Amino acid sequence: MHRRLFVSTLAIAALGSICGSSAQPARTRYRIGVVALQPTADMVGSQPRSPTQRAFLDRLRELGYVYGENFVTEVRGSAGDLDRFPTLAAELIHAKVDVIVATGAAVAALKQATSTIPVVMSATNDPVREGLVQSLGHPGGNITGLSLQSIDTIGKRLELLKELVPGDAPVAILWNAPEVWQAAASSAKQRGWQLQSFGIHELGDLETAFKRAVDARAGAAIVHAYGISFAHRRHVVDLAARSRLPTIYDLRPYAEIGGLVSYGAEINDIWRRAATYVDKILKGTSPASLPIEQPTKFELIINMKTAKALGLAVPQSILLRTDEMIE
Repeated sequence: MHRRLFVSTLAIAALGSICGSSAQPARTRYRIGVVALQPTADMVGSQPRSPTQRAFLDRLRELGYVYGENFVTEVRGSAGDLDRFPTLAAELIHAKVDVIVATGAAVAALKQATSTIPVVMSATNDPVREGLVQSLGHPGGNITGLSLQSIDTIGKRLELLKELVPGDAPVAILWNAPEVWQAAASSAKQRGWQLQSFGIHELGDLETAFKRAVDARAGAAIVHAYGISFAHRRHVVDLAARSRLPTIYDLRPYAEIGGLVSYGAEINDIWRRAATYVDKILKGTSPASLPIEQPTKFELIINMKTAKALGLAVPQSILLRTDEMIE
């Protein structure tokens, strides 16, 4: 009797243990969508080739997320083709991701595609002016994240360029949004500098702009990164080299592939900070209540090999402020 009672008790206890464990909720494995201008192959997996993606995943690991255990990424890259963003946005929505991290022009496509899935901007030029959010302090919808605000620093790039290439020759401004030209013109007017305006609306405009700038005897150029010029940055850098036109850009990827100089927000830091937004959203914070951050880290990068090819002697005053010299 006692032995039967003991065996029955063990059986009941074992059954209770099984039922109890099955009642425990399974640990959530989040699906984080990522859409960017890079090729998809550069962003795949836990150790992607893309520096920005590595920065993003490194920060998630610091926050306690383990790739493959409690999150995976669904990545979509346009490989520089802006027209693909609506299709890529639809794919991520169909994949039922929990949150989407998107760069630049992809955010506009996502705004059209979903009003429910949270979207974290990882470098949008001016989200308020572009109609993506209500305000920086109160985004108001499903979109939040980080802005580049690179228009605000165009005056600084103009100063650096004139310091690097002094003289009275005009500076060519290649822009793809009217506010870029307006900001540059305002800054130049205060200093008495001459500018030339070249609007870039499609790929063919890039080559035409550089040719016209050379014909007009421009002494240097500023290329604004947002949109088509960044998507085709290698082509832009090649055009600048062939034109022998000293050119400044607003993001380091230009300088890394041969651009003369870049000054702007530290893009890897922006992607790291995007991971913090993802963490907050996955823990229940509404994107509507997360203020949009502006850049806090800026970097000056000089490609010394390109400077030498152009016959430029970089002033010591600039070298002392340089964050990195690419040899």
